[in-house]
Amino acid sequence: MIGTLRREVLDHILILGKAHASQVLAEYQRHYNAHRPHRARDQLPPQVEEQPPPVDATASRRLLRSRVLGGLINEYRYAA
Repeated sequence: MIGTLRREVLDHILILGKAHASQVLAEYQRHYNAHRPHRARDQLPPQVEEQPPPVDATASRRLLRSRVLGGLINEYRYAA
């Protein structure tokens, strides 16, 4: 976990103090546990219990992007 945190966040963001460090770590923790896929869990985040339903390739669905940590990390999902 320490190496992942360093490579994905701390190598790219200059931490300006204790409050900023707490904010950055809290946002990354949310991303890590709710969205980021993990190989050990068959590409599921820790807070997800099952794979999402397969996406129909013929349906044109709009893809939405959410920026995490000011755009350092992007999360993608299909619009409802």
